[in-house]
Formats: sequence, C-alpha cells, structure tokens
Amino acid sequence: MKRFITTVLALCMCLALGVTAFAADIDADGGSGTTPVYLSSTVDGTPGGTPAATAMSVTLPTSFPMAMAQNGDVTCADSCRIVNHSYGAVRVRSVSISADNGWKITAYGGKDTLAREKVDSNKFGFALRLGGGSLYSTDATSETGVTLISAPQTGCYMCGAGDTTGNSLAVYYDAIVTPLSHAVVDANIADVVFVVEWDI
Repeated sequence: MKRFITTVLALCMCLALGVTAFAADIDADGGSGTTPVYLSSTVDGTPGGTPAATAMSVTLPTSFPMAMAQNGDVTCADSCRIVNHSYGAVRVRSVSISADNGWKITAYGGKDTLAREKVDSNKFGFALRLGGGSLYSTDATSETGVTLISAPQTGCYMCGAGDTTGNSLAVYYDAIVTPLSHAVVDANIADVVFVVEWDI
C-alpha cells in the first residue's frame, strides 16, 4: 500500500511540474497566430546542452623579431598577422608595450635621432600599425611602458571564421635602437600586449 501511495504521489508531482505547449487557435478566415522563437546557446549546439557563449579563438604573433645591422638599420619581419578563428567578428581593443631586461623606451623616429646616444645605453623606439590603420609609435614620456592603441581603430577589425577575405590582420612594426658594443642574440628587450574583444 505504501509503495502504491508513493507511486501515485510521484506521478502527481511530475504532472504538476509539466508544461504544456498550446498551439495558437485560429477560427476565422485570414486569422493569425503568434509563435515565439526561442534560442539557446549551448556547448554542443543541442537544445538541452550546457549553456555557453560563442567560443573566442584568436592567434597572435608569437614574437616580433628584429635585427640591427652594424650601420644601425633595423630590419623587422613582414609576415606577422593576427588571425581570427572564432565564429564572430573581433577587434583589437588596445595595444601596449613595456621594456624588459634593463632596456628603456624612447621616441620613435629616424635612426639619426639616436646617433648622439651613448653606446650600450639600451634604448629603443617602437612603431606599430594594424592592417591599414594609422601608425602608432612610442614617445619619450615613458621609459618603461606606454599604451600605443587605447581604443579600436580603423584596421583593427577581423570578421569571423569562414570569411577568409577579412578574418586576419597584418601587423606592421618598426624600431630604432641605440648602438651596441657587443653582439646580441635573441635579447628580449620588450613585451607587446594585445587586448582582443568581440566586435559588439
């Protein structure tokens, strides 16, 4: 008897919690009904899956290599890109640079601007352009770190994956460096920080 009562109570609870979906009744010629459309964003795309936002996947350059010749000319890589693998447009919100390992940031310009600096004074000027946007460069106001881009600019946007005509962004950069009295190999003189966000 207890089992029977328990089963009946369980059935009553299940029926009480059930939600019935009623269709719109149209009883006249030319009548209309409204049917809502519900969207659920889930990990696996199934209606009953775990709720989740669209995944972001963006690849940044692994490094910005530079080589300075004996006459002071600096050569930089010309193939650096940011690639958007996400299903959704993204943009670069900001870019900043900070000096490392005893180096100091100075104003970017022609190499002649550093010709009077002492050898091994470990200073560099840096410039960066994203896509077809403006050129942003360091100045002499901060020796340790500076924000190059503080808000999304023209040329900072990338479409979502699937549109290969615009899902990547060329990164152009250049630098000037003070003279060195000894050979340097792969010295980490600075770090560039990119902040990427959805294009909302």
